Amino acid sequence: MNKKNSIKLLYAAAMLGMAPSVWSQADQTKEENTLNREMTLEREYDPTVQDANKVNTLPAIKEPTVTKRAIDYASFTTPTDPEKQITTLPSGNFMTGMDYNRRRGYLDLSAGMHQNINGDFGYHILSTEKDKLNFYFSHRSTNGNVDFTHLDGSAKAKLNDNLGGIDYEHEFEKAILKIGAKYRYDGFNYYGNSMQTLDDKADRETWQVGQTIAAEVGVESHEDAPVGYQIDLGYTNFGYKYGEAKSFDGPTENTFELGFNLFKPFGGNQRLGIGGLFEYFNYSLPEGTAGQAGLPLYEFKNHAEGTINPYYRIEGENWNLKIGGKFMFATGNESTVMGSPDIAADVTVADKTVIYLNAGGKLYSNSMYEASRICRYIEMIEELAPSRNWLDGVIGIKSGAARGFWFDVFAGYKITANDLLLIPGYDAQEGYFPNLVQATQLFDTKLFYVGANLKYQYQQWFEIGVKGVYNRWDCDYHEQTDGTTPPEHVWGKPEFELDADLTLRPIDKLAIALQYHLETGRYTEAHGLSNVKMADINELNLRASYDFNKTFGLYALVNNLLNQQYDIFYGYPAQGITVMGGISLRF
Repeated sequence: MNKKNSIKLLYAAAMLGMAPSVWSQADQTKEENTLNREMTLEREYDPTVQDANKVNTLPAIKEPTVTKRAIDYASFTTPTDPEKQITTLPSGNFMTGMDYNRRRGYLDLSAGMHQNINGDFGYHILSTEKDKLNFYFSHRSTNGNVDFTHLDGSAKAKLNDNLGGIDYEHEFEKAILKIGAKYRYDGFNYYGNSMQTLDDKADRETWQVGQTIAAEVGVESHEDAPVGYQIDLGYTNFGYKYGEAKSFDGPTENTFELGFNLFKPFGGNQRLGIGGLFEYFNYSLPEGTAGQAGLPLYEFKNHAEGTINPYYRIEGENWNLKIGGKFMFATGNESTVMGSPDIAADVTVADKTVIYLNAGGKLYSNSMYEASRICRYIEMIEELAPSRNWLDGVIGIKSGAARGFWFDVFAGYKITANDLLLIPGYDAQEGYFPNLVQATQLFDTKLFYVGANLKYQYQQWFEIGVKGVYNRWDCDYHEQTDGTTPPEHVWGKPEFELDADLTLRPIDKLAIALQYHLETGRYTEAHGLSNVKMADINELNLRASYDFNKTFGLYALVNNLLNQQYDIFYGYPAQGITVMGGISLRF
């Protein structure tokens, strides 16, 4: 939901009926334009889809800006690309002579079926030219029955996610200081069922709890500094309350981070630099053994990971080029050393038309925290190997030359060793949590994809967007010694993704938006079979919002309007149709 990792999945739609999407638009009046320049507090929060660790845009009450988000419809089961660091962003430069904002905060509340409740609050405590201090808090909860897709029966899916934090920034004469801290509480039950009969002896009632405490401090130079620098120190403490059952205490992971970027501008349009990220993972593991085999409860080993990224950048009149490389290592049980390119180029070939190319790679640590952001139901009893993304390349052309019309056509190729694939777990013995999702890293995967993203807007009345991506996945065993044939399909990965968004504004204060999300060709391993087809994700969502004035607005949401049944992970179904209503305030 979740790594800042390359499971950089592009997922979207609406949250298990729980979360309104980011619906925002800059007003056209002079006063609202001034407000938007003065304050940029971010209100969007999805408890798994993103690590909303800061507040930096004041939400407009009105209409949705339709964006593809990591599966809103069931945020508590969704793969995601989480932010690992707390990054404090400035609130924006003042465009008036005022030394405070006329509107400093927002409050958004909604509730509906299945006891779904959403709440978002953010406030600028300080917002001056030199100092910016933001506070934020978000809540997501649900407590309702969901129907299994592969058998008769239902279970109660429970969720209680809370995220709060504070960010501070101070601008010195020659540098900018940024400090942030957050606390995150994720409560949920393991409601899933992977077998073809319902296991009524497993523990579906106990609340599992994942808690995150994180802090970061950083300093960076001004843009006009003769030598540029950015240095960040971070700490994240993440742990589970329980292990595989209520009778086992859960493990805790401590992550210490050092990130930096040093560069020297020269020649007026060139830059030579080096960046890096070093992480140390330390584990606190409860003592004890599991089962009759007498094995340790958990098998994690303290280890380090690092990336060094030297690069050269040059900007031409109508082109840009970056050439560099990434050199990565990991110690511990799964030690590795690897390298990958770091190349980016773009050239303007016509009016507002650009051809671009990117080729990179990454080492995804698959730490306990990062794995939990991908799937909170994952079984974390042993250390996962880092996934080595040797190549992640894309080439495309994008253009906004036609008035009101924008497009991006692209194709890419990705190679990953020890890729992290998720499959359902077996239902547990009595008293244990059911369907603890299993992480398998048996395979190296290759992905070829091609897609297009099209958008059209007619003044302020009408906006439509369509994005489609075809994925061709291949895999082979990471260590193949017996000639075993790999599965025909890469488990859990969609073959086709489509997002379509339509926004109408029939009158000045009313916005109506439809979002459609489709994923087809998903397979998994279950019931001893390696090619079990999962139901397509086929979801339509509706939102209508009305502004009474610049301060107060109302909205209504209908998620999964077609009442489709599908699993996010096999055995973890999403909610059906859900209706919610809410209010938005800016003050």
